[in-house]
Amino acid sequence: MLVAFVFLLGVTNFAVHRAVLNSEHPLLGQVPWFFHLLGGRFSLLVEFVMLLGAMLMVAGGSSGWMWFYAGYSAVNAGSAWLILSGRV
Repeated sequence: MLVAFVFLLGVTNFAVHRAVLNSEHPLLGQVPWFFHLLGGRFSLLVEFVMLLGAMLMVAGGSSGWMWFYAGYSAVNAGSAWLILSGRV
């Protein structure tokens, strides 16, 4: 059950991440060069590795990783809201 929750958080993170990448916000021009690798898809690869790691740890019985990933997702959502709403 916790793995499914982490997965749903991951799907949300991908959607939010893609929305920020598609926004072409000027802030994206200031990120380090390696985030522009693969046409911006490198950052999505990092997002996938984070999700996979969290899911593996939660599946192994480490429920603390679910809380870590939930916090990470909350920070992502807040950052995306600031960027997409034009507050930053």
